[in-house]
Amino acid sequence: MKLCWEGLKDRSAWENAGVKLPGFDYRQMQARTEANPTWIHIGPGNIFRAFIAQIQQELLNKGLTDTGIVAVSTHNHEIVDKVYKPFDNMSLLVSLLPDGSAEHEVIASICHILRMGADYPEEQELLKKMFRNPSLQILSYTITEKGYALRDLQGSFFPVVLRDLERGPESCAHAMSVTAALLLERFRAGGCPMAVVSMDNCAHNGERLRTSVVTIAENWLQRGFVEPEFVTWLKNEEKVSFPWSMIDKITPRPSQELANQLQARGFENMGLIPIDSRTNSAPFVNAEKPQYLVVEDRFPNGRPPMEAAGVYMTDRETVNNTERMKVTTCLNPLHTTLAVYGCLLGYNSIAAEMRDAELKALVEKIGYAEGLPVVVDPKVLSPRDFIHEVLTQRLPNPFIPDTPQRIATDTSQKMAIRFGETIKSYLAREDMDVTTLTYIPLAIAGWIRYLLAVDDGGREMVCSSDPMLETLQTQLSGVTLGSPDSVVGKLEPILSNATLFGTDLVAAGLAGKIKTMVARMLTGPGAVRQTLKEYLQAGFA
Repeated sequence: MKLCWEGLKDRSAWENAGVKLPGFDYRQMQARTEANPTWIHIGPGNIFRAFIAQIQQELLNKGLTDTGIVAVSTHNHEIVDKVYKPFDNMSLLVSLLPDGSAEHEVIASICHILRMGADYPEEQELLKKMFRNPSLQILSYTITEKGYALRDLQGSFFPVVLRDLERGPESCAHAMSVTAALLLERFRAGGCPMAVVSMDNCAHNGERLRTSVVTIAENWLQRGFVEPEFVTWLKNEEKVSFPWSMIDKITPRPSQELANQLQARGFENMGLIPIDSRTNSAPFVNAEKPQYLVVEDRFPNGRPPMEAAGVYMTDRETVNNTERMKVTTCLNPLHTTLAVYGCLLGYNSIAAEMRDAELKALVEKIGYAEGLPVVVDPKVLSPRDFIHEVLTQRLPNPFIPDTPQRIATDTSQKMAIRFGETIKSYLAREDMDVTTLTYIPLAIAGWIRYLLAVDDGGREMVCSSDPMLETLQTQLSGVTLGSPDSVVGKLEPILSNATLFGTDLVAAGLAGKIKTMVARMLTGPGAVRQTLKEYLQAGFA
């Protein structure tokens, strides 16, 4: 069985293998999309292939739309030539269930994949042409939270952004500059409305996207590259809307074990594909079955009926509350806690950590005992039911090959939301005492201990990439395993950093508790495990 248009013509072989196939004509879908595109997506990674493209696939299967999605790569174009084009832009979605079984579906809703950049002028011109077409309704993104940032920690534009500002719309590299340039094409072609939708896992994603795109446009206006009317049009959300969204689905890097299984079952060319020195991709995407997408329903040029594919279409407040529920309480803080402690304790699997009595108890206490009392109920999803699914089905799923090392990436960028928001909620409520928190401080202490790059056995370990790693490790210079007193005077500059934690933990009254926890973890090899046991005993504070 070969994953491509010709290979799918032998439908019986695929169906006998238990694979769900597209219920539409792929070539006809391509032709209709080329003539009148409705949806373009920037960021062709796993979450897009496993979730966003699957939404459109379901609508195509149900006859509720007749066009696919055009994917766009802004960098790392190897994925285009290695993962998309050899398979006619199709993917094999493998949904891994907790009982060890799997569901297989060929995702064929991606019409084209285009590469941005001066080296691909024909593809760039085709993309501009699509933006000039009034049929276009949606531009969406899954580019990670970092993709929206324009400035460094000192507030200066990144060099790539500065180059885009200086060169103007005709030569862009950063995703936000590319977006502004494409919207300029649409404006100059008549200014037909459209929605620009971040589907990335970050709070207020629509606001971040809008702010970055408008910043680019305003800078171009100052330099004389664009007309004032363009900026006015861009800021008018009846013309260009930036809906907020909340997305949730775990799509880890592809599993070698699964690749071997697929090839043994007769699926051709299912091996892992090196994309760069750090990561692999594959013709398949392994993912968990649960998925959630909550979207603010503001689409000034219309939209496909996404609710028919399980998307929650609602208002901004509900999206915001759902996002806060997930990222501050019910999933992300638990994931980050498992990540840093998993690295310290030598784990290579999130699921395996959930079989560790102390780690399981720790994330349960962070979620149920400390998070749920201050979470806002978004109504469309129950916080308690959501966290119960996370802790009993999703994180323990042994067939999701997710690693603490992957989740630990960029932790400094996550602390303010994943833990700081709950701390701020306690500070804001008169009926809550922030100093009663124990397990969120224990998670923060674990991260500080992790930054020393020495595991609980006293062995050197590699910390995952993080833009603040070098800065933080410099601040912790001199703090060593076996010397609990070495933390004296070292942690206050970190714990008082309100940008890092969302609030000043010294002023909040939590610094002393965290320093004590870190010191306990430094008494010697095995101290991280012993500290967890001590603090998880009933009544310990």
